[in-house]
Amino acid sequence: MRMLINVAENVVADALRGMAAAHPELTVDVENRVIVRRDAPVAGKVALVSGGGSGHEPLHGGFVGPGMLSAACPGEVFTSPVPDQMLRAAAAVDSGAGVLFIVKNYTGDVLNFDMAAELAEDEGIRIAKVLINDDVAVTDSLYTAGRRGTGATLFVEKIAGAAAEEGRPLEQVEALARQVNENSRSFGVALSACTTPAKGSPTFELPPGELELGVGIHGEPGRERRAMMTSGEIADFAVQAILDDFTPRNPVLLLVNGMGATPLLELYGFNAEVQRVLSQRGVPVARTLVGNYVTSLDMAGASVTLCQVDEELLRLWDAPVRTPGLRWGV
Repeated sequence: MRMLINVAENVVADALRGMAAAHPELTVDVENRVIVRRDAPVAGKVALVSGGGSGHEPLHGGFVGPGMLSAACPGEVFTSPVPDQMLRAAAAVDSGAGVLFIVKNYTGDVLNFDMAAELAEDEGIRIAKVLINDDVAVTDSLYTAGRRGTGATLFVEKIAGAAAEEGRPLEQVEALARQVNENSRSFGVALSACTTPAKGSPTFELPPGELELGVGIHGEPGRERRAMMTSGEIADFAVQAILDDFTPRNPVLLLVNGMGATPLLELYGFNAEVQRVLSQRGVPVARTLVGNYVTSLDMAGASVTLCQVDEELLRLWDAPVRTPGLRWGV
């Protein structure tokens, strides 16, 4: 394997130790797999907790900090964290104002966060939950009942995190998170398969000269395979797939997200094509974010996420944020 690791069994623990060394503003519990902002709990503030399988970095641990998440729970690679992690995270960050669980729609995540919510409520922690299901590519997949949760997770964590930072009550933060999810749609494309450390070989077969349209962030099958397309053709297909599902009435936030192995040179070129298509379709773009944010290990490819915003959502998006993976206004 051409991987910068020691042994596959320790890859998550090693990454967490390195994260702790790089980011003293976080409290990283390597043994129990919980990442917490060091100043938590913040008095009077609703706490946001998310998590999921490792391999999607910077999601979720890289989004812990002022303006976004209060804590994150990393599971093993492409494997849900367990309820004990989520309970430990909720207890560490709850100030009495309540905790919002942000859950991507994958079966293991949903079941484990549901169980953690019950355990937390038994301990007197008030819990609300928001399910992220923005991927328009397929309705059901290997890991989900219903649509998968992908790039909208970043929009939800940022906007709900800003609302929580302002001291809004749990019900309002939850409602905003739901609004952002409902206003978001995503579509992803794979140019190569990803390789998990445990397997040491590609997780699926993608013949040379082909791409997977609508791929999931674990390498789940999409809508179809085609011969390699140009950046412009991929942008046409991805944006049209999103706009076939909803028609934005307001300007949108645009995330052009790399899957892990696609360089920024290509992502910026792809962004130019996505912007072209949106302009042709009459969709104004309020803000654009380009880079690797919701990844799939070493997969080559990209995803497009649109989120319709009003003035209030845009203001919350622009609010200061200070995390390892996202930082502005501070």
